[in-house]
Amino acid sequence: MTSTNLRTAIFALLMLAIFSPNSYSQEGDLTINQSESISKLMTLKKDMYKNENDSNRYKIQIYSGGRTLAQEAKEAFSKHFPEWKPTIQYETPNFKIWAGNFRTRLEADRALKQIKKEFPSAFIFKPKKEKS
Repeated sequence: MTSTNLRTAIFALLMLAIFSPNSYSQEGDLTINQSESISKLMTLKKDMYKNENDSNRYKIQIYSGGRTLAQEAKEAFSKHFPEWKPTIQYETPNFKIWAGNFRTRLEADRALKQIKKEFPSAFIFKPKKEKS
């Protein structure tokens, strides 16, 4: 390496070291104005979600199997029982259709009695608590 190239490289590194920390820095104040009702709604939503996945609740499994048939079962269930919202869950290797969010076993048994008329393989269970 020649001395001219070495001097140019050292000069470039020196300029880079001097000017680069200042070239991307920014300063400023950030103020967020939001309604108190947004915080209340967020808290309410968290509480609702927490209750939805409560492991002390009962659910009814309608179907377990392939994706296409699971989607068909979900649509059929929605037509027959609009009062209980079905959801698709994936547990390897099956897609499962779960419905309801019952507080007591008695409540789930009453629903199951109706559901079994259309979906004879349906059964009641308690979902396992998800690890956080």
